Parts: sequence; C-alpha cells; structure tokens
Amino acid sequence: MTNAKKYGLVNRTRISNAVDTKLYEKLTELSKETMIPISKLLDKAITLLLDEYDKK
Repeated sequence: MTNAKKYGLVNRTRISNAVDTKLYEKLTELSKETMIPISKLLDKAITLLLDEYDKK
C-alpha cells in the first residue's frame, strides 16, 4: 500500500520537508487570513515556480 492510499489520498502526495521558519510563519498567517489551506497555497507556489522555469 502506498503512503498516499494509506491516508486516503487519491490525487495528492504526502511530503515532508523543512522550510525557513519565518517563511513558514508567513505562510501560516496567509493561510489563516485567506482561509486557503497551506497545501493549496503550496500547490500554487510550486506551479508558479515551475512556470518561472518553464518546466510545467
């Protein structure tokens, strides 16, 4: 059983990573202010990064 299926995820993949503490605090605050889950904000950030490097 894959990790994603173990957690009932169909279209998502669980990852674990360490990020700059201040960036994480700002991300958390943005999530609270916009009521957008951190996972969705990270999806958007990754999409923008891939677009910047034309790797989508």
